[in-house]
Amino acid sequence: MDIILYPEDFEFDEESDRQIQTNNQTKTMVGTLTNWIAEQPEDVSELKASRRLHLHFLHSPVEIYDDAETPGKVAGIKFERTELDGTGNARGTGEYVDYPVQAVYRAIGYFGSALPDVEFDHKKGVVTNDGGRVLDASGTHVPGLYATGWIKRGPIGLIGHTKGDALETVTFLLEDRENLPVASAPEEDAVVELLDARGVKFTSLGRLAGAGRPRTRPRHSGHGGRWFARRRGQARAHQGGAARGHG
Repeated sequence: MDIILYPEDFEFDEESDRQIQTNNQTKTMVGTLTNWIAEQPEDVSELKASRRLHLHFLHSPVEIYDDAETPGKVAGIKFERTELDGTGNARGTGEYVDYPVQAVYRAIGYFGSALPDVEFDHKKGVVTNDGGRVLDASGTHVPGLYATGWIKRGPIGLIGHTKGDALETVTFLLEDRENLPVASAPEEDAVVELLDARGVKFTSLGRLAGAGRPRTRPRHSGHGGRWFARRRGQARAHQGGAARGHG
């Protein structure tokens, strides 16, 4: 497969250059893509693979449409060209391009959901925050409340970006540690007692790690998102799904 890139999609402004230089994940990705452009022949007809993958950046989808001959079947997609705006974001240019396509697949992450009593940006789908510190309606940090991952920045970026977000949030958490709210029951067993009181069955990473792989293996029951960790013939259930590192 030949990968086709477009040099006009890699004209960086000052803020983009700063972000590239200060984030190793971004620097690596941009370096890989720009190297591909450097190695790409000016005349792409010289590429002879049986399949081609075109990567378009600075494109914002506007419309998916059919045509009169095949109503109800996708025939093309319209994009608005965007440009960097100097803040690390992009804005529309008013220039539109159309590409004929036979199928469209959605792969853009998810839109966050609001939580009770937590300020939420319904336009961006994120918890209102400043560097991971969750803010109230007045813009003041809510003590002890933090966000990271896509609920912090939206469904954009790669795993490396999410790791960087987590580092930023944890850095602020450590800065705030002397002023964090004190738990009403700070004892280590208080969390276990709370879960027991609410009827939540659980296992712990310590138990999983201590049992070793041959003895402990998470298994899905197939009912209600319950995951089981089996150890020496005993099973404890954890309500909910498995967490992924993608944020």
